[in-house]
Amino acid sequence: MIACATLQLSGCNGRKAEPASTNQQAVLQGQLPYNPLAWRVITSSINKSAATTSTLYGNDAAVSYARSNDGSDYLAGSVLALVTWAERDDPHWFGAKIPGTPRSVEFVSFGGNGAAPAYSVYRGTPLAITASDDAAQRSEFITHQRAAVMP
Repeated sequence: MIACATLQLSGCNGRKAEPASTNQQAVLQGQLPYNPLAWRVITSSINKSAATTSTLYGNDAAVSYARSNDGSDYLAGSVLALVTWAERDDPHWFGAKIPGTPRSVEFVSFGGNGAAPAYSVYRGTPLAITASDDAAQRSEFITHQRAAVMP
């Protein structure tokens, strides 16, 4: 009886199960200038053909502007971050998809005084800044995303 109790208390491998709410694969690792996951969500999208999911985050200035304006002329100090993950099957919900490994993090920063927004993209594992051949197009795509209507 004591042997059974000892085995039950020690468990099979001594590791604690990962909480259902933790998705360690989706964690952003690397030298990013900001932590977009600490910001608020502006909108999200899914690209079925690429099997990716993206979320557009913004700092407080960007979120305030996005939720009250239809334009793309963000105020100085606004920063947007489009985070794109590969999709993976949700182990807790049959048929559902959740973010997997990060594919990219794109930042668009607004400095003011009529300056063009600054664009940067981070890719790889860990995420590192990379060159972009289509910075102007990506910046325009990101800044023209409309805020999702939230209750």
